Amino acid sequence: MEEIIYANGKGYPIIKLLGKGKGGYSYLAKSDENFCVVKKIHHEPCAYYNFGDKIQSEINDYNRLKKVGVLMPEMLDVDTQNEIIVKEYIEGDTAYELILKDKLPDFCHTQMKKICDLIYPEKINIDYFPTNFVLKEGLLYYIDYECNNYMEEWNFENWGIKYWSKTPEFLKYAEEHK
Repeated sequence: MEEIIYANGKGYPIIKLLGKGKGGYSYLAKSDENFCVVKKIHHEPCAYYNFGDKIQSEINDYNRLKKVGVLMPEMLDVDTQNEIIVKEYIEGDTAYELILKDKLPDFCHTQMKKICDLIYPEKINIDYFPTNFVLKEGLLYYIDYECNNYMEEWNFENWGIKYWSKTPEFLKYAEEHK
């Protein structure tokens, strides 16, 4: 029997786990004849990050990033009671996977600069870790909705860039997450 996650009464058959983040588990699922991502919020502790209302934060962050024009998957549905988000599935390799294979195109850094040009004037940082970006048809999508108030120490140039090539930080993470 396959697992089904329900959001607002609609069932989404789960195909596989895509990943676990600070705020939830993301699954590849079916929605009618299309694929989608179903994110189920979790309340597991995170030593380096404080959350308030996670589901409302996701909604607020999505709206904040959409307003400034960050390329990301559409939020298709939200079940606030069960803390589930259904979003568009962006098919493609993550920047992380491409870095591991030495196949990250140079233009991805240019596109990241354009994302920063959109969000920095609005005093926003996003989670720049390369697992949060998918390359599809030459476009870099931010597939997470997390954003925070801008702090220079956590911007792309000071923190994110450490993981966008095979730096010691990237290689250490890759070794620890085999």
